[in-house]
Amino acid sequence: MKLNIILLLSILTLLTSCSGQTFNTKKNKDQFKELFVKGDTVKELGSSVMVVYQDKKNIYWFGSWETGVYRYDGKTLINFTTKHGLPNNRIDEIKEDKLGNIYFNNRGEISKFDGQNFIKVSKTSNSNNEWKLETDDLWFKGYQDSGLVYRYDGKYLHRLKFPETKEGDNHFAKFPNAEYSPYDVYIIYKDSKGNVWFGTGALGVCLYNGKTFTWLSEKELEFDVETGFGIRSIIEDSYGKFWFSNTLHRYNVYGQDNATNYVKEKGIGSLDGKKDGDLVAIISMEKDNDDLWMATYNQGIWRYNVRQITHFPVKYYGKEITVFSIYKDNDGGLWLGTHENGAYKFNGMTFEKFKP
Repeated sequence: MKLNIILLLSILTLLTSCSGQTFNTKKNKDQFKELFVKGDTVKELGSSVMVVYQDKKNIYWFGSWETGVYRYDGKTLINFTTKHGLPNNRIDEIKEDKLGNIYFNNRGEISKFDGQNFIKVSKTSNSNNEWKLETDDLWFKGYQDSGLVYRYDGKYLHRLKFPETKEGDNHFAKFPNAEYSPYDVYIIYKDSKGNVWFGTGALGVCLYNGKTFTWLSEKELEFDVETGFGIRSIIEDSYGKFWFSNTLHRYNVYGQDNATNYVKEKGIGSLDGKKDGDLVAIISMEKDNDDLWMATYNQGIWRYNVRQITHFPVKYYGKEITVFSIYKDNDGGLWLGTHENGAYKFNGMTFEKFKP
């Protein structure tokens, strides 16, 4: 009898403990729900969708310059803005680390979305100007007139300045009241060898291989410096050759760690056989096998496949629109970010406005 009473008390204690554990688990789940950022479910994208990105889970992210960022899983479109934790409603870059965290850059103000919350990346290293080239590091553009780039190693955000150059000094002397630093970066590109390229506002292209900086000036690129357009796009084609914005030439880049050389090769040339071609203001580029896709600011999209070049106008109700970026997704689909007309997708024949 005594044994039965002891056994009964043990069972009651166990049940009480389980009941309390269940309550705590429910409480923890409620707390988790409060921490999770849900965003606003919407039916369409905002107008100024400048950048498009697809992550490792095949989720699409659309970055706007006015209405934050949009997440699209193929069924539901969710909008995140400052009220959900974004530092700013303008998105300049979207990137992803090896763990699947998504990063958003707003003029050098970088935030991480870990699947639950937006976290401002602000922990900086004590070391000064620590230039390194590590496989998993993420690189971001700096804010206007800073001349900075940012390297994030997963723990620290390194604010980096380029070593001063003679061309940079000459630019400051010529334009002492300029609103932009000549070292301002418009495009960061990592090539097949892991080197990092920077397209600048006034100093041409810089290649960083982890040890040295090699510059190719706008003059050497035969770039029209009077336009003030800068180097806004860099791409490595399927032959390992490089293209830079409006030069319409391709470049063979070779050499050892401390001696990188460029050789200009024949490129596209004039589109119509005349002295002056129509391919200007190339703002973004992508490659698709042997095809080179070039997005221009206000002359649509051009596809170059060595043998011929094809023009694809981008229109909204019959009127040509301005384009900001071209992006190739995980399945090879081509997307456009535009200034005022949302996102566009290539259907095999033309670029049409994307409607979720």
